[in-house]
Amino acid sequence: MDINIILENFMHPPVLFFFLGMIAVAVKSDLEIPPQISKFLGLYLLFDIGFKGGVELFHGGFTTDVVTVMGVCLVASFTIPFLMFPILRKKLDFHNAGAIAGTYGSISAVTFATASSFLDSQELPFHGYMVAGMALMESPAIIAGLILIRTSERKQNKEAKTNSSWKETLKESVTNGSVLLLVGALVIGLSTGNTGEEELKPFVGDIFKGMLSLYMLDMGLIAARRIKELKKSGVFLTGFALLFPPIVSLLGILTSALIGLGAGDALLLTVLFASASYIAVPAAMRLAVPEANMSLLLPMSLGITFTFNIVLGIPMYFAIINALGI
Repeated sequence: MDINIILENFMHPPVLFFFLGMIAVAVKSDLEIPPQISKFLGLYLLFDIGFKGGVELFHGGFTTDVVTVMGVCLVASFTIPFLMFPILRKKLDFHNAGAIAGTYGSISAVTFATASSFLDSQELPFHGYMVAGMALMESPAIIAGLILIRTSERKQNKEAKTNSSWKETLKESVTNGSVLLLVGALVIGLSTGNTGEEELKPFVGDIFKGMLSLYMLDMGLIAARRIKELKKSGVFLTGFALLFPPIVSLLGILTSALIGLGAGDALLLTVLFASASYIAVPAAMRLAVPEANMSLLLPMSLGITFTFNIVLGIPMYFAIINALGI
């Protein structure tokens, strides 16, 4: 990838605002986001991502290819956290292990956008329904993370009734406010289509990046203030965040070959598998699991995994896809 493209990928305002928050803490500034404003920003991001995903589904329709990709995205998003949780539990408590597992089952919208830009530069086509697949990977990952956390909580509670634990856990996970908002917004976007998109255009489209930048500023402040927690488990978590993308990308490439995707769609699906959320899942976990430490989650997903994918991951995945003739 050309050095100018690499620099352009880094020069996204939300990413820069994250680092501004960290700098503010480093220079001992009194900059802060009030707690209620912070909560509102998290709710807004869940609303926006869900609604726009629903609108994309409305525009694309439900062909066999669309349903196949959607099914693959749903299964991958729900399954990956269960695969990652036992690894993370070797060093972390179940609250943080579940939150991080959910984060790595989800996706990075900016990484996806960067991969799309990369494909444009290579003049390779890809389908718009991949965006809907991306949106659908948020909720299952959150639900999976919450199931893992609530199940672990019940195991620690000797008074919990074994026969009803799974039923209660699933109900709590599905009806959790963050998950309900995300899924509900997606259904509303799908139901209202062009009319809903037009009516909510100023709120959903135009101000999204500004709201996201404020959210990332807040995340930068939080991460910097509690960065010592990452240092305590630094080697393990850094290794996990670095090894996750190249290892899981192989699963994405294999899946793409099995379902017959072209090179462009295969790269996007691989990026979805290999990236980690630093928007929707952290926002949801921050609201649903206050015990989870955002200073562990965000430096991993944004500082390490995101950076790896942007600099090395995308061109590496593309080279493997080409070598395999997908």
